[in-house]
Amino acid sequence: MTTRGPRLEFAVGAFLLLALGSLLVLAIASTNGRFGFGGDTYELKARFTNIGPLRPMAPVKVGGVTIGRVDDIGLDPQKLDSVVTLAIDSRYKDLSADTSAAILTNGLLGESYVGLQPGGDPEPLKAGDEIAFTTPSVDLIQLVGKYMFSGAGGDKPAAPGAGDDGAPSTPPAPTEEAKPQ
Repeated sequence: MTTRGPRLEFAVGAFLLLALGSLLVLAIASTNGRFGFGGDTYELKARFTNIGPLRPMAPVKVGGVTIGRVDDIGLDPQKLDSVVTLAIDSRYKDLSADTSAAILTNGLLGESYVGLQPGGDPEPLKAGDEIAFTTPSVDLIQLVGKYMFSGAGGDKPAAPGAGDDGAPSTPPAPTEEAKPQ
């Protein structure tokens, strides 16, 4: 009977630790984590009436390219709007002052992200500025419910000569001018 030496046990243990570490790095990288390093950012704020399923660490994109992430989500106690803090990579410091922000979704059931649409203002947004033009998240379940239960396309046709309410329409009464003498 052969016994395993401490070298083999050490090698197996080191291999398992390396594999677990690789899985951890892959998991963090796939969720857009930055490990606390990776470049300078500056903050912008945006107010939305509805953020839907938007979460911290969600990407911020311009034209489909990720330029930052959602850093924080809070609630304004006076206006009861959601205030979203965006951490934008400092390489993109020239976003115009009339940039608009919208909460969008990748596909039907994909992740939510903040999409920025730069405007044409020559003045750039500065760190700490608030994006003035925002579009809230669209609630797909509510939209489908409205379509299904509003009778869209399912209304019964009105009878010929019927008014908007389906009741038969009557011709208007003759006026003084139209009465025969």
